[in-house]
Amino acid sequence: MGLLPCPLACHSNEDSDTPLSRSTTHLHSDSSLSSQPSLPSVPSLTSQKSQPHDPSQPLSTTRHRLVSTLKGHSSAVFSLALAGKHLYSGSSDSEIRSWSRDPSTPNPDNKTVIPSSHGAVKSIVVSGDTLFTAHQDHKVRVWKIDNPTKYYPCVNTLPTVRDRFARFFSAKDYVEVRRHKKRTWVHHVDAVSALALSRDGSLLYSSSWDRTFKVWRTSDFKCLESTWNAHDDAINAVVVSSVDGSVYTGSADKRIKVWKRHEGEKKHRLVDTLEKHKSAVNALALSTDGSVLYSGACDRSIIVWEKDGCSTCGSGGQGDVDGRHMSVAGALRGHKKAILCLVAVADLVCSGSADKTVRIWRRGSERDYSCLAVLEGHRGPVKCLAAAVDTCSGDGNSSSGTSYNIYSGSLDFDIKVWQVWVPLVSS
Repeated sequence: MGLLPCPLACHSNEDSDTPLSRSTTHLHSDSSLSSQPSLPSVPSLTSQKSQPHDPSQPLSTTRHRLVSTLKGHSSAVFSLALAGKHLYSGSSDSEIRSWSRDPSTPNPDNKTVIPSSHGAVKSIVVSGDTLFTAHQDHKVRVWKIDNPTKYYPCVNTLPTVRDRFARFFSAKDYVEVRRHKKRTWVHHVDAVSALALSRDGSLLYSSSWDRTFKVWRTSDFKCLESTWNAHDDAINAVVVSSVDGSVYTGSADKRIKVWKRHEGEKKHRLVDTLEKHKSAVNALALSTDGSVLYSGACDRSIIVWEKDGCSTCGSGGQGDVDGRHMSVAGALRGHKKAILCLVAVADLVCSGSADKTVRIWRRGSERDYSCLAVLEGHRGPVKCLAAAVDTCSGDGNSSSGTSYNIYSGSLDFDIKVWQVWVPLVSS
């Protein structure tokens, strides 16, 4: 018997006669998001004493509450991004909305930034006054969000007309995307699944179900690089380290690959392949210092990868190439179905799942983890997350603990805003 499919989260091209030509998104019932067996070979990092928050316990423990439910989308919420005072959300019917990120706002500002007209919005990132969106129709779009009017203008579509024209006449700029079908290397030829920005915002990275990731210069939107056949199957996630610029891609081929461009080089090259998951990798997140990578898959586990203690790793030395870039520390278990999204903030990592819950995990001083809370309330799988330290509440950053705002988007069309207060770790 074959493995149970997980079509929406665990996209794979293996069962398609025309793998690089999809242009529609199908929403599936919960049964089609059933997970695959977990990972018995990877030890759990969750402490035996770790339990989700019990509201009846004293206030010295983690506290959480649902602050508000943002309604306005008429289809599944696929992507979320925080920028300044706003939360941006993208849906499967291609609509993007802007909301006030302050949960205390009685009626959060609900502005339609972009009306329905393009493919499903798979990912959103923001740099300054520019918003980038990844779409099911194989395009990346660029929007200016400094406009006070209701609708923000689209200022470019990637690849740009200039990029396309420059490659049009040269045979060496074409790649075979499938049998008897060629396109220029600047084009994505399947859904653009994820976006990420370099630390200084000068580079935009896009990954796609066409098995490539591309690098774009944000000053003029030129495509600088395309890594073709980066994976053996669809790429579902991409993240970039703000510390050393390493690029991580997660794929339906069950692998995570680590890419790096060393000083003086024009292209990224593969420095490591991380293999432990037994099913499609759906989500990636990096700790702030870049030393820990979290990966979530249909096997219901979140694998924790830690950088090896190599003196040359991260500085472009041989340790990055000949040694392991990262190794498995263990796994976080608790979700009943596929992991669909991850986000890391401070010493927390948040996970959203097809089981309709969000779990909040904290890394301890002994490299163990505790599940601080399980957020329940969505009526559908949780597809996207955003998180930030709460600067609006009275106990945001105090001597006794820290308050966080967690935003979760679901296939139930809703966005929920949660407030989680976490006490300081006792010495």
